Amino acid sequence: MGVSVKINPSIREANETLQTAFRSRSFALVAGDCRVDYEGRASSTLEWGERIVVIKQDGSLLVHRPIGYEPVNWQPPKCLLKVWTEDSGSLIVNATRAQPREMVSIEFRKIMFTVTGKLDDRGDFALHVTEEQMKQAILTVPALVEEGLKPLQQEKSLGAAGFTDIYAEDREGNLVVIEIKRNPASRDALIQLQRYLESLRGKIDRPLRGIVVGPELRMNAQPLLSSLRLEYVRLAPEKCFEILKSQRDMKLSQFLVGER
Repeated sequence: MGVSVKINPSIREANETLQTAFRSRSFALVAGDCRVDYEGRASSTLEWGERIVVIKQDGSLLVHRPIGYEPVNWQPPKCLLKVWTEDSGSLIVNATRAQPREMVSIEFRKIMFTVTGKLDDRGDFALHVTEEQMKQAILTVPALVEEGLKPLQQEKSLGAAGFTDIYAEDREGNLVVIEIKRNPASRDALIQLQRYLESLRGKIDRPLRGIVVGPELRMNAQPLLSSLRLEYVRLAPEKCFEILKSQRDMKLSQFLVGER
């Protein structure tokens, strides 16, 4: 796809370029000296500074400072985008969201460059989450395995048998050994879990359960699961990623004022 680059365009040239980009639903990168106002669920003002504004083909907008990977201001997809010039000689880029009502207004007094065009991206996205990350997600939200589950210990040593992923207690007071697999659980995973259970039997005086957790259970493992009286819980790595991401975002939000 064609991409247009303009270095040090005038305010009038930048206005024409962005008008065309918005009409054709193209992406736009704009670098320049600007200030940013946000009005919506909260309000904010970012005073003058040199920044990069990213406007994507879906109508989303992000304002990036020269350092850091997160935008300082943003608007989600499907925003109404407008651009115009002021009598003062500045360029205004406005992104409005209808529900909830929010608006980001960017005033440029100097444009360093604009890049506009269309990008074609049809590639599939494969998310790779480790077993350790799946374990952390379960420890954060035990209900991913079952309601009422209470983790007691991770990486519990069972001597020669090895280490359990999670050692827990269910709502009935039964002890639970959990084996986590990032890939489809095989017969070997069930045999390993059974070995953990055997090492515990005779050492505890409470009922004991074994649960293997993973995205799938291989077909040839199903008969062994039944004969060993083990349990299987399906858990997609993508779900674990969502849990961990929400926890990270929640921690970051503690440093922000209001909901924005």
